[in-house]
Amino acid sequence: MVYENLALVGATGAVGRIVLDQLVQRQLPYKTLKLLASSRSAGTQVKVGDETKTVELLEPSAFDGVDLVIASTPDEVSAEFCSWAVERGAVVVDESAFWRMDPKVPLIVPEVNPEAIKGHHGIIASPNCSTTQMVVAMAPIYRAAGIRRVVVSTYQATSGAGLAGNVELEKATQAALSKQGNHTAETFQHDIAFNLIPQIGSEKHEGYTSEEMKMVYETRKIFGDDSIQVCPTCVRVPVMIGHSESILIETEKPLSAAEARELFAAAPGIRVIDDLSQKSYPMPRDCDGCDDVLIGRIRKDLSSENGIAFWCVSDNLRKGAATNAIQIAELLMKS
Repeated sequence: MVYENLALVGATGAVGRIVLDQLVQRQLPYKTLKLLASSRSAGTQVKVGDETKTVELLEPSAFDGVDLVIASTPDEVSAEFCSWAVERGAVVVDESAFWRMDPKVPLIVPEVNPEAIKGHHGIIASPNCSTTQMVVAMAPIYRAAGIRRVVVSTYQATSGAGLAGNVELEKATQAALSKQGNHTAETFQHDIAFNLIPQIGSEKHEGYTSEEMKMVYETRKIFGDDSIQVCPTCVRVPVMIGHSESILIETEKPLSAAEARELFAAAPGIRVIDDLSQKSYPMPRDCDGCDDVLIGRIRKDLSSENGIAFWCVSDNLRKGAATNAIQIAELLMKS
């Protein structure tokens, strides 16, 4: 199968640029490609492999003849344009949060729940970046031993807030090093330089933030299991690329650390880096530009017979967003 006409919405954003790189690297088959964005970015010249393309205006008629759309936009933009595309016969792979919890929209991570894609009605959602890497890690454990509960603390890169997040980290760090005083925060709630901010998103439910509740609801939807208990704490850290997560899983059946390590090593999309004696474990700089989820520090929970603890790192712009969207497009071709 070859996609006749492919459209990318949000081509000039941080994730959109990586989607374009992935289209070339993974050689997704298509005949024509159009790049769409708001009036602010329309007319911009963008390189796609050896070709230079002009970004077109995002409007209803832009989807005429398009059969696949990959989109990375704010929620309010997705809420409007997806209906334009679907009405004209296109399938949309959407990176925004707007459609994720819609019961008619499958929420897909190809390594975890590829079968759910068959139920789509024109829109397929890709999960939040912090959820994506966690469920990839959870999947082999869930299949082998079941999962009762997950306690996760995230250490999320500034690029999770888009290009503006990295710009703010650079400016704040420069201000701190030059001793010009604290940088005035614009993208984040506080100055991010040499700091950790234990809030990502708005206040949502009993003291949890919107980012944390995404991890709860999306995890259950992806596994199709509302019995999984998830306790998340999401923290913004002064790292540009790569979300890190400290994860504790309580399984239904006992599982040794060695068994967990073997399950991780055999699972698609996971690379194990785990030798504490050699100071070998994944770090954010290891995952920059990598499509795998990296796992290390695998060990038994000393406080629970059925607990497995580990450290999980992933490039939030790639597997957490762009790569997952391209993999969904590849999965669509096979379904």
